[in-house]
Amino acid sequence: MHYQDAPLYHQKLGEEIRDAAARLLAEDVGPGDITAQLIPDHQWATARVITRETAVLCGVAWVDELFRRLDATVTLRWQAADGDRLEAGQVFLELEGPARSLLTGERAALNLLQTLSATATRTRHYVELLAGTGVRLLDTRKTLPGLRLAQKYAVTCGGGHNHRIGLYDAFLIKENHIAACGGIAAAVREARNIARDLPVEVEVETFDELDQALAAGADIVMLDNFSLDDMREAVKRNAGRATLEASGNVDESTLRTIAETGVDCISSGALTKDLKAIDLSMRLTEPGNAD
Repeated sequence: MHYQDAPLYHQKLGEEIRDAAARLLAEDVGPGDITAQLIPDHQWATARVITRETAVLCGVAWVDELFRRLDATVTLRWQAADGDRLEAGQVFLELEGPARSLLTGERAALNLLQTLSATATRTRHYVELLAGTGVRLLDTRKTLPGLRLAQKYAVTCGGGHNHRIGLYDAFLIKENHIAACGGIAAAVREARNIARDLPVEVEVETFDELDQALAAGADIVMLDNFSLDDMREAVKRNAGRATLEASGNVDESTLRTIAETGVDCISSGALTKDLKAIDLSMRLTEPGNAD
């Protein structure tokens, strides 16, 4: 298998978390939260975050960093970890600190949690649909702008696997690359010359292109919008020479039948782009004065 079990996001995740927290606070708070100024600066409070629906949690480190930057006196007590399943009505986070800070950070924190948890939840659902097939579920580069590494991390929390992180860690040779290079064989050959240690994937739309990709020694072949019968035939022709990835027309109604054709992987942009945010809520309790 040419996909990495420890993807490159691990090398950059800390930087991504810090940058995302800073961006979100700058976007929402700007020069200051004027509504929070209605509350005395000495008023202390606790808060609870609950989910109103079943979900898979993701985003703990982002929220920790956000409140660390906003006000280091805020204490966060997590009652679940990334990748844990949450039930509707479950309290999964308690916060304590200045009421102003809790309210100022509320929306930015919930925005992160509801988005990343949505990705993890969708992924877990798809992974469960694939149970027993041995097929890996892959994400794509169809991520929300500025949240590439975060969403790919969320996919792993849901039990999925990362495809390439960006344009730099694997070759994916598509129709236009093939045309510009003068054919599949030439494109694969040039990829090997550029970076012999990186995986080379070729997207194909016909059996002729599949045969060319296999003859050229591609590590991975993406079957783009192949019918189920054609996928089965592609598996026979491949005979284990390359990793076969199915792509196109993938949703919860087709996922299992695609897997049963014998392909190795299925990639889906729906994991990261077609999302419904998880319904979360934060409620303040026990207002009082700081000691």
